[in-house]
Amino acid sequence: MASISSDRRPLVIEHALDGLTDASRARREGSSEESSDLDIDGATQLRPSTTMVGTGNRSGNTTAIPSDGSEDGTYNDDADPKQNKKRKSIQVTFNDSGKKVQHNLLAEDLRNIIRAGMQNEVAKLSGKSKARLRDLVFTRQFTTFDRQNPSASESPFHGFFTLFWIGMALLLTRIAAGNYKDEGSVFGKAEILHLMVDRDLFVLLATDAAMCVASSFGFFLHKAIAADYLTWSGSGWIIQSVWQLFFTGFVIFWTFWREWSWTHTVFVVLHVFVLLMKQHAYSFYNGYLSRVYRRRNLLEQKLQQLNELDAHQGSGAEVLAATGMEKPDHDGLSQRKSHSRRLSTDFTLEESQIASIGSAIEDGEPLDAEQIESFRRALTTEITVLNEELRGKCTTTDNMYPNNLNLLNFIEWTCLPTLVYDLEYPRQEKINWWYVAEKTAATLGVIWVMIVISQAYIYPVVVETTRQKEAGMSLDERWKEFPWVVSDMLFPMLLEQLLSWYVIWECLLNVLAEVTRFADRGFYGAWWNSVSFDQYARDWNRPVHNFLLRHVYHSSISFFHLSKMQATFFTFLLSAIVHEVLMFCIFHKVRGYLFTFQLTQLPLAAFMKTRWMRERHTLGNIIFWFGLFIGPSLITSLYLIV
Repeated sequence: MASISSDRRPLVIEHALDGLTDASRARREGSSEESSDLDIDGATQLRPSTTMVGTGNRSGNTTAIPSDGSEDGTYNDDADPKQNKKRKSIQVTFNDSGKKVQHNLLAEDLRNIIRAGMQNEVAKLSGKSKARLRDLVFTRQFTTFDRQNPSASESPFHGFFTLFWIGMALLLTRIAAGNYKDEGSVFGKAEILHLMVDRDLFVLLATDAAMCVASSFGFFLHKAIAADYLTWSGSGWIIQSVWQLFFTGFVIFWTFWREWSWTHTVFVVLHVFVLLMKQHAYSFYNGYLSRVYRRRNLLEQKLQQLNELDAHQGSGAEVLAATGMEKPDHDGLSQRKSHSRRLSTDFTLEESQIASIGSAIEDGEPLDAEQIESFRRALTTEITVLNEELRGKCTTTDNMYPNNLNLLNFIEWTCLPTLVYDLEYPRQEKINWWYVAEKTAATLGVIWVMIVISQAYIYPVVVETTRQKEAGMSLDERWKEFPWVVSDMLFPMLLEQLLSWYVIWECLLNVLAEVTRFADRGFYGAWWNSVSFDQYARDWNRPVHNFLLRHVYHSSISFFHLSKMQATFFTFLLSAIVHEVLMFCIFHKVRGYLFTFQLTQLPLAAFMKTRWMRERHTLGNIIFWFGLFIGPSLITSLYLIV
């Protein structure tokens, strides 16, 4: 046995090898990653592999050292098989029906848990928690403009909110008077309203209901996974991904096949993207939990086996084959190289009992009773960590995986105003039905205001640009009208953007939150004070931002191993593609204008963070509002003219 110098530093593995779901990977929900050295489901953890043991002195004052003389603690799978045969098994006594029989306990079975335990101890001693996928912390809160929010009525800008709606009322009065003067009716011709209700209204509602029912595919898939008909890391995530692609593509095809108006198309396409994100969040988070659940069950089996074992005190050369088990054939072993990074650490592992167990990974002597007990503690700790993952933020065990896989839970999740799945959310004690009626009336009222503004100021411009194309006007001639089209739509498009945001994030989501007793109503931040477009992207739509943060940004880092900058670009790229798909569904042509303007937010955000702009918050807010003011009308005019 190699001597141990006092300044020798042990090697600590950053991630648990050969299939252990390490706590540092615990939040990589949504990732379908399967590396060559990671067995997510634990099916190969029982596979015979290189057998090694280790010893330490009675004080356990040892360090992790390689048994083959390598300096980094690794071993070569392509090495001479004869050398592999020299590695011994751990001899233990197994109590079976009152009879003691000798078994070989493979050190490979112990390797992963021991190293994970060493990592846990490193984290404790270093005071640093392991890198984990960021959790969304749900708290009780109200939206900014909600009357239930105490700070809303106390805001010094509350009067401007009142002024805005007085202005809207006067604008509607002016439009109604003009309609009565020109058409003899306060509603005018109401072409947009007829587009919404005259054709395929019930088909639209039936389509929406069918979409909601079809989104339950992931629920039944996970019931099959929980019943061990298939595994998430095997074919489960592939089936779910293919279904999501088919689900979205078919609904978009359906809008084209039915030749729906833009009102029907916008509603269905936006809702299909919401259901797509909900399906993805539900399936990939439960997929992650299924992997934790399988790993936990496997480790509990090993703990039960370990509790029936006693350390063998005989010579390592006295190897007896287990009853009913074949002796491992090293020539036919399936050995896997470890591709995990190895890092040295400064903590004093020599005084740790886990450190003495670590020497068993590479050494060639039987484990003693002290080391077996240390391993038992490490195994129990790892099971506790996995149980905490399965429980999540639940206050009880009722919603722990797989108890959460029930139809009621899925229906409730479908209705909740969030796109990040969790086992439990903060809830209100009761439903205020007067509040529901108030917000429902506000939703319908704001939608009516949007229809009136569109009918009065946007629809005539759209009709005129369409007439110009049908009349055969050249592109050069239409370009001459472009500045006037932009100016005509400047204020109406800004109003429509503000009202559409208000009706969804302030009215509709609050209705859903109240009906479902969902207490976390942080659906948006103070985006109107944004000094950069990346701040605006974070604050104006918190549900989508949280989804992108967990399932796109963090997952791209863990799955594709992207840097933070690359993951940010990938997130903006995906968002830009989705927005362009919506434009394609509305205008039936691909131009890429919205896609391009979406991506220009990245250099603008970088510019806002320069030293010259960093402290100029007012200027940053001016640039933000200028872009938000002219952007919608400019982009819409491009799609109409070109």
